[in-house]
Amino acid sequence: MLGFRDVGIDLGTASVLIYVRGKGVTLQEPSVVAIDSNTGRILAVGEEARRMLGRTPGNIVAIRPLKDGVISDYQITEKMLRYFLNKAIGRHMLFKPRVVVCVPSGVTEVEKRAVLDATYEAGARHTYLIEEPIAAAIGAGLDIGKPCGNMVIDIGGGTTDIAVISLGGAVVTDSIKTAGDNFDEAIIRYMRKKHNLLIGERTAENMKIHIGAVIPKQENNVMEVKGRHLISGLPRTVMVTSDEMMEALEEPVQAIVEQVISVLERTPPELASDISENGIVMTGGGSLLYGLDTLIQERTKIDIHVAENAVSCVAIGTGKALEEIDVYSQTSVREYRRSAAGYGN
Repeated sequence: MLGFRDVGIDLGTASVLIYVRGKGVTLQEPSVVAIDSNTGRILAVGEEARRMLGRTPGNIVAIRPLKDGVISDYQITEKMLRYFLNKAIGRHMLFKPRVVVCVPSGVTEVEKRAVLDATYEAGARHTYLIEEPIAAAIGAGLDIGKPCGNMVIDIGGGTTDIAVISLGGAVVTDSIKTAGDNFDEAIIRYMRKKHNLLIGERTAENMKIHIGAVIPKQENNVMEVKGRHLISGLPRTVMVTSDEMMEALEEPVQAIVEQVISVLERTPPELASDISENGIVMTGGGSLLYGLDTLIQERTKIDIHVAENAVSCVAIGTGKALEEIDVYSQTSVREYRRSAAGYGN
């Protein structure tokens, strides 16, 4: 029987969410760590570190240890995970928790091992891995165990995972490194090119949330954006509209739409028929971008449903998989035991 403190982790590029059995999602914080580059000491983690992005003196570096959905800095990720686990379930753990961690579909063995190593070093007793779109489907309330096709599009910070799921497993999957972070980068490039204005990641993210759009809005929202003018080098304020955001976001959005169509083209006809009837479910923070669901619906001619708890769907799914581990371990969740020889199932 699983213990009360066993947890599910959505280890995302932009944020980490932790689901504690019996409590639900107890932690949601940015995947950012601030360190002193002279000593290597960690100064802040999560929201506190995110506030330092782009605002630190020379010796303090605010970094994101995950990139494109996978670990780019193992040691920092391990320390960040340990901090978040302690915060979510208590510093003085009587028993080490069993942990389910989600990974992008198409993750390599090297990337998988990095996740396992970081999780075990952070204090896990046993570690299970589940693919993000499957966790998202479970979290969205889909019954993935039936012989019926369900399609999920999970747009996170670093990756967009697309999967057709039937009988508890993924039949067709694809993962592209175009997601929320690329939306921010596209906005930064647009502001540099169109307005000669240099802005930071946080400003771009705020623009995406407040005026971001991929189809025309009934009311063309306007936002005051502050940054450094590239020609004069002085601070400057410009007014940006949601119509401009459509132009800025066109390229990454088009890449996601084309990938969705590519997965549909590779889907077996019987499952494609199910998807046409049931619709497609979108999850992840990127799915909340205004008009993205409508655009995909127009291109695919299939109904699109944005999940109710889009941002926390993957974390909720890992938690549900954890609670019914005996059921899901047969199809979607794999346990990896650590030994001197490496990892085995």
